Order: sequence, then structure tokens, then C-alpha cells
Amino acid sequence: MVRNVLGSILALAGATAAVWSPFRAWYDGRHGSTYRIDDLFSGISATKAQVAGSILLPFAFAALVTLVGLVLRSRVLVAVAGLITLGFAILWMVRQGQVTGSLSVDSSGNGLGQGVAMALGGGLALLLAAGLMSGRRAAGPEPGPRSDVPAPDTPYEAPYEPRHALPPDQQPPYEPPPGPPRA
Repeated sequence: MVRNVLGSILALAGATAAVWSPFRAWYDGRHGSTYRIDDLFSGISATKAQVAGSILLPFAFAALVTLVGLVLRSRVLVAVAGLITLGFAILWMVRQGQVTGSLSVDSSGNGLGQGVAMALGGGLALLLAAGLMSGRRAAGPEPGPRSDVPAPDTPYEAPYEPRHALPPDQQPPYEPPPGPPRA
């Protein structure tokens, strides 16, 4: 249970970082919410997108998948959300690298920005959360006879009847059991 709680907190933090990332600077001060979703598949352009048609859309979808995964306690869904987040962030980096010739980071604020780091960190947090969660236990068959315990060689014996049910002076004398001792 503790693993599920910690995994859920980490998954929520990762999903929050992924959704928040488009509202931060991605490259040369340009916010991620201004990149069109089409730019990821056709190449980065200077055309600015509306928020609903921006790269916020796949990150919001990943957050929705995360929430469904947490409600269902599904490690697979949380991992899929992490892969979606990482996949779109890496796809954006590839497309941006094709346009600029290289990706860079410098101290003056040019190059890759905090938004990319938040998206990548959110995706990694989601994958870590999926690994941390214990998930649901699969409903297995009802427990039956154990196959790893050997069957006894002797037939069924009657339950033990204590000798002390009789007063000590009326008990029969001790008789050793027939045959060799059992192991």
C-alpha cells in the first residue's frame, strides 16, 4: 500500500510537470504552447498555435491516462503515460534540432529552456512511478492442495485419543507402535 501511495504521488507530480511544461520556455524563449501539434510531424515552423492545438494536447492526454491509471492502480497505464510524455518531448527535440542544426543550452537563456526539462523530467517521473507502484494483485485460482508437499505413505490414521481421559490407575500399559518409526 505504501508503494502505491508513493507511486501515486510521484505520478501526479510527473503528470503536473508534463502539463505545466508547455507554458514554460522551450527554445530561445518560445513557449511550448506556441508550437503546433502538426509541427511535430511536418517540421517546426514559425506559425504560432492556439493553446488547444499546441503540444499541450499530448501532455494533457498523458495526464488523463495517468489519472485513469491511478484510479485503476494500473502500472501499465502510468508507464504508457510516461512513454507518451517522453516520446512527444523527444520528437519535438528531434524536429527542433532539424530546423536549427543543433540543440544548445547556454547561460544567457538561449537554446533549450525549462519547459523541455520539465517535460522530460515529468516523463521520467511517470516511468519511475510505474516501477514503484505495486499495482493490483491478479485474481488467481482458489488455493488447492499443495503440489510441493509429498503425500504421506501411510493411510489415514484416526485422530489421537489421549490416554489421560481415564484415571491413571485404569490406563492400559504403554505399548510401542508396530513397525519402524516414521521420519
